[in-house]
Amino acid sequence: MKLKVLPPTLRKNNRYLALDIKVKSVISKDDLVNIVWNGCIRFFGENGTGNFSLWVMKFYELEKTDEYNHYQAILRCQREYVDEVRASLALIYKHNKKDISVSTIGLSGTIKACQKFIEK
Repeated sequence: MKLKVLPPTLRKNNRYLALDIKVKSVISKDDLVNIVWNGCIRFFGENGTGNFSLWVMKFYELEKTDEYNHYQAILRCQREYVDEVRASLALIYKHNKKDISVSTIGLSGTIKACQKFIEK
């Protein structure tokens, strides 16, 4: 038996956040996933974070300088929890005892529109 696809009216609505990340160490996409999840869990707990439906869609490495490494990423979350996710990301300041800055530079309803905020 073939599984039925949910109609658009029953699907959860997603939003895509364009993130700007500056960190004093080298990170990968997996590190970013851990950073985002740990930041949200610290602020909202496991029960609240489970509702966010977080997913790192794209990860871009931009530049490396003597002071920091610059990355950008696209993060998916549910529409109802955008403010909570943004608050959690703003509270992240350390990763492996190194300074890190995660800020939101754009918000969109599609990945294609969110990529306009990303420098390539």
